[in-house]
Amino acid sequence: MSRGPARRSRTSVFAPAEALPPGREVTVRSADGTRLHAEVWGPDDGYPVVLVHGITCAIRVWANQIADLSRHYRVIAYDHRGHGRSEVPRSRRSYSLDHLAADLDSVLEQTLAPGERAVVAGHSMGGIAITSWSERYAERVGERADGVALINTTTGDLLRHVQLLRVPAPLASVRVRTAGTLLKTFGAVPVPRAIHRPNQRFVSMLAVGRDADPTIAAFVHDLFAGTAPAGRGGWAGALVDHLGPQHIGLHNLVVPTLVIGSEKDRLLPMVSARRIAREVPNLAQFVELSGGHCAILERPDDVNNHLRLLIDSVSAQRRISS
Repeated sequence: MSRGPARRSRTSVFAPAEALPPGREVTVRSADGTRLHAEVWGPDDGYPVVLVHGITCAIRVWANQIADLSRHYRVIAYDHRGHGRSEVPRSRRSYSLDHLAADLDSVLEQTLAPGERAVVAGHSMGGIAITSWSERYAERVGERADGVALINTTTGDLLRHVQLLRVPAPLASVRVRTAGTLLKTFGAVPVPRAIHRPNQRFVSMLAVGRDADPTIAAFVHDLFAGTAPAGRGGWAGALVDHLGPQHIGLHNLVVPTLVIGSEKDRLLPMVSARRIAREVPNLAQFVELSGGHCAILERPDDVNNHLRLLIDSVSAQRRISS
């Protein structure tokens, strides 16, 4: 195994990420010994909020949320294995939905106090981490979560709805196979400087809406390029291979759940968010935002407002019940 990058890309000019001060560092060890990098912001006695980022991103993709929420809450964020400053396993066997769930469970166990519960918010693969965790660690949901937020995510049919290639209906299966091969291959290779611009256009097409600020698109690409190829490829392979027609079960996700989707999300379109909203046992709110896949960057004020409503609601209910 190798260590992740020691610092974020120097080419990033995304102001909220540049302005965010370092958090209080925490080293988490997952069940298989993989080292995960976590950081904490806000008051030590603040209500805890745990943020789980998406594939080819890192902690600072949550810069807007951390800066806002840490004024009143204790915000905990971590880098997935193979991302940011976390360890980068080289074996493809070290990337799976089981590992995704176990890593989140380890973060909750090692950053929260005994008996403490948090609101856990996940974007894209971060949402998949939360639902995978709830499916595999059913008894832990009520022990560690007061509520969850699932943002621009899915529980299955990863490639069926991705708006990457438009083909006639009879060729849909070919499109799915082609998209899977492309995403796994594209995710696993280094990013040469010679193809920086076309690569950035491709990443931006999937990750952000057409009306997004260009600095957001550049920031997302910097995060992608700065993620270790082994991590990108490992997670791309795991998601493509295991999020097919069989969806992650949601019946254990019994805590209040905020679901956010985006109207112009090409990667995980609104159909995925609507399915989740229909199937979660305890839907707190379903929100449809404008913009593309990265609502946390493209519509930060809206996301922050809805997260705050969820946090205040569940924390108030907890005070009443206690």
